[in-house]
Amino acid sequence: MTPVTVVSALSLAAWLWLLFARGFFWRTDVGLPAREDPAVWPSVCVVVPARDEAAVLPASLPSLLAQDYPGRAEVFLIDDGSTDGTGELACELARRHEGLPLTVASPGEPPAGWTGKLWAVRHGIALARAREPEYLLLTDADIAHAPDSLRALVAAAGTGGFDVVSQMARLRVASGWERLVVPAFVYFFAQLYPFRWIGREGRTAAAAGGCVLLRTGTAERARIPDAIRHAVIDDVALARAVKGSGGRVWLGLAERVDSVRPYPRLRDLWRMVSRSAYAQLRHNPLVLAGTVAGLVLVYLVPPLAVVVGAARGETAAALLGGAAWLVMAGTYTPMLRHYRQPLWLAPLLPFTAFLYLLMTVDSAVQHYRGRGAAWKGRTYARPDVVPDEG
Repeated sequence: MTPVTVVSALSLAAWLWLLFARGFFWRTDVGLPAREDPAVWPSVCVVVPARDEAAVLPASLPSLLAQDYPGRAEVFLIDDGSTDGTGELACELARRHEGLPLTVASPGEPPAGWTGKLWAVRHGIALARAREPEYLLLTDADIAHAPDSLRALVAAAGTGGFDVVSQMARLRVASGWERLVVPAFVYFFAQLYPFRWIGREGRTAAAAGGCVLLRTGTAERARIPDAIRHAVIDDVALARAVKGSGGRVWLGLAERVDSVRPYPRLRDLWRMVSRSAYAQLRHNPLVLAGTVAGLVLVYLVPPLAVVVGAARGETAAALLGGAAWLVMAGTYTPMLRHYRQPLWLAPLLPFTAFLYLLMTVDSAVQHYRGRGAAWKGRTYARPDVVPDEG
């Protein structure tokens, strides 16, 4: 066997393992679990950290205020040092739209060791505690919720006995770059954190920060958000902290919870991914090298094997590479259907994976240049770490 054939066989073996042994990560049928309405609806406080979100608030905040929730609920929007009038706009939207009561507050600049978002969340939770809610809904300022979203989340948590119920919001897919990159983002996330494994006992833990329903008692037991105060990837850190404290976590795909934030240009998407990609790898160069090698073997080798094998007359290499490419495209198809995108995008996944490889390397380069993870005028130089269990 030639080296190209050997590498092609390894790639196909990797894809067969991913297909059958990685929690069926590629399936998109993990929706909210079976649920029943409680006899008495528990109280909920919604905490929305917001920094310079005036552009998206008109499409998101009214959906929270209009929640059709039978119990007591209240919204706390925490204006994290905005310079675009986010807080004032939130108050104006609340005056225009009848619905849940809204409190707008500002925590001031975060102290050393805190990310701005988590400092804002801490301030919101502190305000909410005065209402003694049974649940907290942590949701981003760009997330629009269907009218029954809160009702469904609470019912699912109560019926299933979950401490965290999180939904991966449907991200915006409108521009050409969004169609190419966004469904793959969720696909790769599910590959790293298979949704079916998260809901079981075990170490796999993750959440989607845009929509996290959290039991207040669990937040206190897991020391949320203090235990994860410096986490750049705060949603995964939150889920780990909850599971580490003995809690149960559920994560699935949302049908009627949508992100309204646009990423029309490749530059926008690049910034979104690269700001936290190296943090995901714990700022470890060896893990980075292994990730790059894995991306090359799994995503780039199949099309290269087809081309090289055909050019050199190495039929076995071309067939093995083609088979791996076919499995890859097949596993990506359900995610494209979920995002209502044309299936001809599936064979382009190797190109998209190559873009993600470059974004990850760029994230590491920015880190070693001392720039850290940058977002909305803030740079976070501290590594993302596993939440403290003590």
